[in-house]
Amino acid sequence: MDSYNSNRASWASGLLSPLSPTIIESLEARSRDVQERTFCKWLNTKLEAHGYPPMTSLVKDLSDGVRLIQLMEIMGDTSLGRYNKAPKMRVQKAENVNKALEFITSRGVKLTNIGPEDIIDGNLKLILGMIWTLILRFTIADISEEGLSAKEGLLLWCQRKTEPYKEVDVQDFSLSWSDGLALCALIHCHRPDLIDYDKLDKTDRHGNTRLAFQVAQEHLGIPQLLEVADLCDTQHPDERSVMTYVAGYFHAFSSMEQTETVSRRIEKFAELMQSVWTSRNDYEWRVRELLRSMSDMRANWAAKSFAGTYADAREHAASFQTYKQTTKRSWVTEKQDVATLFGNVQTKLKTYGLREYVPPPGLSLADVDSAWNTLLKAEAERSKAINAEIRQIKENLRRKFADLANDFERRLRLISTELVSIEGPLEEQMEQVRELQTRMPALTDSLRVVAAAEDECRDANVDENDYTVFTVEDLRFELELVSQSITKKIAFIDNQIVSRNMTNLTPAQLEQFESTFRYFDKDESNTLNQSEMAAALASLGIVYSDEDMDLIYDQLVQDYGAVTFEAFINLLVDIMEDQTSPAQLREAFRGIAADKPYVTELDLRVAHLPASAIEFLRQAMPSSANGAGEPEYDYERWLDEVFEQDGL
Repeated sequence: MDSYNSNRASWASGLLSPLSPTIIESLEARSRDVQERTFCKWLNTKLEAHGYPPMTSLVKDLSDGVRLIQLMEIMGDTSLGRYNKAPKMRVQKAENVNKALEFITSRGVKLTNIGPEDIIDGNLKLILGMIWTLILRFTIADISEEGLSAKEGLLLWCQRKTEPYKEVDVQDFSLSWSDGLALCALIHCHRPDLIDYDKLDKTDRHGNTRLAFQVAQEHLGIPQLLEVADLCDTQHPDERSVMTYVAGYFHAFSSMEQTETVSRRIEKFAELMQSVWTSRNDYEWRVRELLRSMSDMRANWAAKSFAGTYADAREHAASFQTYKQTTKRSWVTEKQDVATLFGNVQTKLKTYGLREYVPPPGLSLADVDSAWNTLLKAEAERSKAINAEIRQIKENLRRKFADLANDFERRLRLISTELVSIEGPLEEQMEQVRELQTRMPALTDSLRVVAAAEDECRDANVDENDYTVFTVEDLRFELELVSQSITKKIAFIDNQIVSRNMTNLTPAQLEQFESTFRYFDKDESNTLNQSEMAAALASLGIVYSDEDMDLIYDQLVQDYGAVTFEAFINLLVDIMEDQTSPAQLREAFRGIAADKPYVTELDLRVAHLPASAIEFLRQAMPSSANGAGEPEYDYERWLDEVFEQDGL
């Protein structure tokens, strides 16, 4: 780097030293040679691009005006009309050259001190000046950078692009380009893939320049207008030639940047349109699906029918409620989303000044709103239909239960009335009661039907019923009462028949024995189990050992099938006749009372009478309170009442 700066300084000092006229003329001649070669190559790039053969000498090839006209037509992108394509005479050449010069002047290019004869006669200095003017007009004049144009603009562009490279310091279009680094920096700045700038040998001026020329021509399409020696082997590279060549970099990279800008613009527009297209397709598809779903739901509701049961109606109601909580809510969300999507599409189009999006027929937001309103009406009708069905079913269930319950109560009341009205001989009464009893199973079955109807009402949440005052519990209670009444009536008649046949017992005895039997018949089955029979006998003062009681009970069951009222009466008859007389009973009570004329509850308990027998005697025997307020039971008086006086 130090040798590079020292060389550049030595060249600069040489330029400031006094030069002899011979040296100045030599430098000017060399500059003209470089310019002629550079300008010729620059013109050839125009000619070859349009299929014309290249020139080899500016002086020779421009002298007849033909190539100059061709160049003007290329640069001006127009036709200059008819001209002499193969002029032989000077006047013909002059016409051609003059046509070209007039065209140049017509384009606002100012030519100084040059006429047709200068070009025909090969005045190289003036020819180079004319070509430089063309280069300025058609290549450099349109260069602009931060308000600066032409040379200043191109220089500023080069400075900005190479500013990050510390070895490069572009101050002019001459010495600043003599080491090739500025050219390599321009290439690396725009296409770092073509040159590895960091690996360059910064002292290899010829190698760097050669590399830049080669890469620029092969990869960037920048023709090599200069030779390596034109930059590296001279103390003062020709400014015009360097500007002409560097301008090619500006246009190449500007074109590249413009292409990239255009590409980015197109890419961005394509992305925008693709986004809009995707959004439009998404909007249309989602709207179609939403409209189809709502239409299908309305059709589904219209096709549904009711089975007439509460369970079926509740299924319809549950399904409708599920729709409102799930499907409808998702449609509300989707409706809002497609409206937002439509608005986003319109906003994008408006932002970029594009034509407004108009949905296909039937897919506008207005169509969605209309379909939504139609859905809401159908939804209201569906809700009304379900509620009306449920109300009707409940009403039907009320009437059904009321009819069954009222009819059941009427039939039950009829049996109860007939039961109360039975009269006549005992055998006929028994037949009538038995007939009523045969009608009870049918009522039991009917009650099951009534209960099933009540269950239906309960399942349907029917709590009130203005058509009846009865419930299943009410009817079941009444049925049990009637059934018990029939059973008791049969037992009563049966007992009366037995009592009627017992001629060896007094009416008082029969009454006493019957009341005792009924008292200990706890389950009202008109039979006594063994413990009930023992208690009944004990209440009458008849006590047996457990072994004897077992034998008596088993014998009665064997003879009668159970201890019925008839068996119990016959047992008492046998006992009265064979074992127990009123005198014996009176003696037994005296023994328990310790010869007192009365017994106490304690006396009965000490005698180990069963609790049920004690309770019966306490209720049956007359009593009076002693001084301590305890009851004293008059067994003598009771026995007198139970047995006939003359029988004692």
